Amino acid sequence: MASTTPHVRADAARVLPPAAVLAAAGISLLDAVAVVAAALTGLDGLFSSPDRPSGAVAALWLLVLAGWAVLGAGGGLLLADGSGSRLLTLVACAEVAVLAVVLVLGLATSALGSAAGLPVPALALAALAVPVGKLLLATAPSSTAWSDAGPRPRAPRPQLSEDQQAVRVATLTVIGLALLSVVLLNPVDDDAGTPSPVSTSQH
Repeated sequence: MASTTPHVRADAARVLPPAAVLAAAGISLLDAVAVVAAALTGLDGLFSSPDRPSGAVAALWLLVLAGWAVLGAGGGLLLADGSGSRLLTLVACAEVAVLAVVLVLGLATSALGSAAGLPVPALALAALAVPVGKLLLATAPSSTAWSDAGPRPRAPRPQLSEDQQAVRVATLTVIGLALLSVVLLNPVDDDAGTPSPVSTSQH
């Protein structure tokens, strides 16, 4: 006799991820925010120093750190979604490798100096707690079970009507034109802080 009990999908009970998954995702997001903050602070220090790097070096520096932040945050979000912990694990392993190199260089030479009043090897050892913690949380049994169950099914997104698509395009166009007008109407005056030759000759 066939059972009359309705079949309940296992995904229906997956309301919230386990605590280990939430912790790993939260640490990944905070790590990405810290990377962005460090990138902005580092650029400020680079451009204010006498030996200012070229624009290509600064762009490469921004590109690497932006990719690091995006991959780190994406790994945490993929784990929370149930899509797997591979990206988070790869990013964490890369962070461990980079910090290990910094630790060895800091112990072998004094060229790195110090940061925030602390020696670089001490900071590298302290920073190792972040990727190691992410690895431990991402490989916990509850995280593995969450990933093995797969991502939750998503409800189909409603299709936008033609009027809604036109409003979206018009809104983006207005924002783009407003930003362009701000740039064109407020040019940066590079010579604002440079005294003119006439004023200097009078003193």
